[in-house]
Amino acid sequence: MGRVYIKKALSAVACVCMCGCIDIFGPRVPEAPADDSEAVAIYYDGIPRVRPGVVVTVQVGAPSQNPVSMQVQVDQNGEATLPYLLDSPVKCNGKTLDELKWILIDRYKDFIRQPVVAVSFVPTDGNNGVSPYGTVNVLGEVAMPGPVNMPATMDLTVTKVIKLAGGLRPFADKSRIRVTSCDKAGNKHRTIVNLQEIGKNGDITKDIALRAGDVVWVPESWY
Repeated sequence: MGRVYIKKALSAVACVCMCGCIDIFGPRVPEAPADDSEAVAIYYDGIPRVRPGVVVTVQVGAPSQNPVSMQVQVDQNGEATLPYLLDSPVKCNGKTLDELKWILIDRYKDFIRQPVVAVSFVPTDGNNGVSPYGTVNVLGEVAMPGPVNMPATMDLTVTKVIKLAGGLRPFADKSRIRVTSCDKAGNKHRTIVNLQEIGKNGDITKDIALRAGDVVWVPESWY
């Protein structure tokens, strides 16, 4: 009796194979890539900070003399090399501009009486340079996957970040774009954005604002 059941089961499988593939589990749904070091959303407090690759303008002077201005790029170790301080680069990774200013004032006291220091970020546009305001990571079906700079205006949205990433590829799924954010406690929050609702219906409320550290994933369309 058992052999009869087995033969019937094998016959059913053969019938399915001969008649074509049938997905008994329903339509395939694209899955997000596994989280890794490039895809994990990170919490940023929104405060611009010095980080490797950022370019800063430093002005150093004294009450009785005009300041000397220079542009310095922070190296991959998070350090800046400045005149008179060549033997000991300034560690500045993660510092705010105000924190860096006071560090430089203290360091320049050995060379200048009552040093006056001013520090500012050199502006960055799009993907040029490194933004002190952080980045949004765009993955999936876009022309140029990778980090996109957060502008000083902090007004980056889903449509804007996709444009800066080179736009969508031909087979991108415009209706299921996933945005992953991380709060201060480390909890992840995911939102699905439908570009068709934004473009076709003009519903700009669906074009959500992004924060530095967010991950935008554009899946591939399966139909």
